[in-house]
Amino acid sequence: MNISVLGAGMVGRAIALDLARHFTVTSFDVHQQHLDLLQQKNPTINTQLADLQKHSLYEDLLKPFDLVVMAVPGFMGFSTLRQVILCGKNVIDISFFPEDAHHLHHLAVENNVTAIVDCGVAPGMSNLILGRYNEEMQVSNFEAYVGGLPKIRTKPFEYKAPFSPVDVIQEYIRPARLKENGNIIIKPALSDCEHLQFDEVGTLEAFNTDGLRSLLFSFPNIPDMKEKTMRYPGHAQLITGLKEAGFFNEEPISFHGKEISPLHFSSHILVKQWKLGETEKELTVMRVIVEGHVGKDVHRVEYHLFDEYDEATQTSSMARTTGYTCTAAVHLLHQNMFTAKGVFPPEFIGKDKACFDFMMQHLKERGVNWVKS
Repeated sequence: MNISVLGAGMVGRAIALDLARHFTVTSFDVHQQHLDLLQQKNPTINTQLADLQKHSLYEDLLKPFDLVVMAVPGFMGFSTLRQVILCGKNVIDISFFPEDAHHLHHLAVENNVTAIVDCGVAPGMSNLILGRYNEEMQVSNFEAYVGGLPKIRTKPFEYKAPFSPVDVIQEYIRPARLKENGNIIIKPALSDCEHLQFDEVGTLEAFNTDGLRSLLFSFPNIPDMKEKTMRYPGHAQLITGLKEAGFFNEEPISFHGKEISPLHFSSHILVKQWKLGETEKELTVMRVIVEGHVGKDVHRVEYHLFDEYDEATQTSSMARTTGYTCTAAVHLLHQNMFTAKGVFPPEFIGKDKACFDFMMQHLKERGVNWVKS
């Protein structure tokens, strides 16, 4: 199978390297340095410099490929996905875009395309797990907690972004949707801060972010659902201070005779503060809880993930946990284990136990271990 990977950032490179073990891979990116890093790790991977925002190029660009993987920044995810579907290519997408991917479902059906979206760690694995256990029990409550964190804590933020820092800022300003007593409610991002304990890292704080996405609509039967992002304690208070002071406002202000957006200015500063070094050690910690009933019996299932930077391959944990979920879905399609046409988030994959088990085994073989209790 001939595969194109759109985007050669930290996660896109991990995806390309893993897929190149089994398939012919070509990676596209607008930054030559990203492609050079990929070639240094595996010279057999084809690379091509391309501005992926120029959708007029896509028909010729994607013509040779059997499948497309999208690892582009969130702000260009929806329009890129639409263009890939119009080219009639099956696609696995990890970009975290704000638009509703289901709006492209009928377009995918018309073009005979299978598109699996939000196929990372969160959203991604949390969806897969809920999709599986919704088949096995009457679910009453779902909770997901996820954090990607630097191993070395550096003041003031004690945070580094293993993916696009611009997408992180969007998480902090986009209102969070959750479900309480069967109703979808909206709360500010960073709200309802609580502290959780983990054996590997100690105390982390968890706060609301808009991570449930498709789960809000895929499971109208589940009355209570929430997803929270985790950071080292104190981070949320710092970000809330910046937010309330206006540093994340999009409306331009006049400064020395020039119009400047506080959000664009802050993003520029924080990108430098939060940029994760290529060999900087970091970790991913995640907890997924599903509660409900089987008949009259109360059931609670909990999945725990702790993963660290892989020194042997120099691959970040977030790239591993996100990227290998994506490559598992590629293999699913290659083996015709999932063949439905349209746009599908991972909960639809998890409904099938064979697909669920396959993806869990794929991750385990790569050292990404989900522990069930």
